Amino acid sequence: MSDGKSTNQDPYKVNSLTGLDQADPVEGEVVWDPPRSLWNTGMFGAAIVAAPLTFEWGALGAFCVLASVTLCAGHSVGFHRRLIHRSFECPKWLERIMLWLGTAVGMGGPLWTIRYHDSRDWAQRQPDCHWYLRHELPVLVDGFYYLNFKLQLKNPPGFDPGPEISQDRYVAFLQRTWMLHQIPIAIVLYLLGGLPWVIWGVCVRVAACTTLHWAISYHAHTKGPQDWLVDGAVIQAYNVPWLAIPTMGESWHNNHHAFPNSARHGHYPGQIDLGWQFIRLLQWLGLAWNVKLPKNLPPRPGISPITDRALAAAAPGQEALSSMTK
Repeated sequence: MSDGKSTNQDPYKVNSLTGLDQADPVEGEVVWDPPRSLWNTGMFGAAIVAAPLTFEWGALGAFCVLASVTLCAGHSVGFHRRLIHRSFECPKWLERIMLWLGTAVGMGGPLWTIRYHDSRDWAQRQPDCHWYLRHELPVLVDGFYYLNFKLQLKNPPGFDPGPEISQDRYVAFLQRTWMLHQIPIAIVLYLLGGLPWVIWGVCVRVAACTTLHWAISYHAHTKGPQDWLVDGAVIQAYNVPWLAIPTMGESWHNNHHAFPNSARHGHYPGQIDLGWQFIRLLQWLGLAWNVKLPKNLPPRPGISPITDRALAAAAPGQEALSSMTK
């Protein structure tokens, strides 16, 4: 297993989008998204109504185990750090397992996730973007829009994630059937613990994981501690320490915006990053290699350090970046 470069992607560019010279991140309209709206409403409704009536400790345990595994190995590591940012390499069979776990989270398929993530990140890096992406509305209103609506830009960028993804029949299958993957999970849960396990292991879990994803979108782009600023970006990212554990380290979002391709998001001491710990476990087992960290990435243009530890890390030659990943 070589530790050389596995991809020609620019580690600091939104690589899946095309036609950016013609795209406009400002002009567009927010429209109802029926499939996601009905899905989210159904999951939240079932969770709110049925969860108190079916509570038992075994069902809560099923919720905790499934939420932890799907969020960590699936969404944080499989979808975000592997599929979107290619921050490490792994065997194809392992990638497929993690992509299924990411789909099982219940928020959307892999292609939807890539496009949503990259379109949002591209728009927020521009000097201006649509109000839907600014998160300036009151928190509950912002959450309502996230769960039920989508943004249709008048001149959107094109989408081309590359042949490795766009021509992968397994990825296409997961995208077409992403809602249906809760059915086998529900069957297994019913056989193990009956209806309470289904309510908590499917409905409550999907609602909770979707809420956590929105919470990162909202809180990590509105306020919190920072070490870096992205030059010229209308929306900056912030770290959200209180969300670090439930989001598997995804809430160290200021770090992530500064070094998007880093497999580690919690760069500094005390920043708990469970997704990174899972990648370290894979590395130890020989199942992850070419792991990208700030110290082995090319120098990052277009960011400004605003704290002493960031200034140290931005020193010429990036020697001090090694202190971020010990």
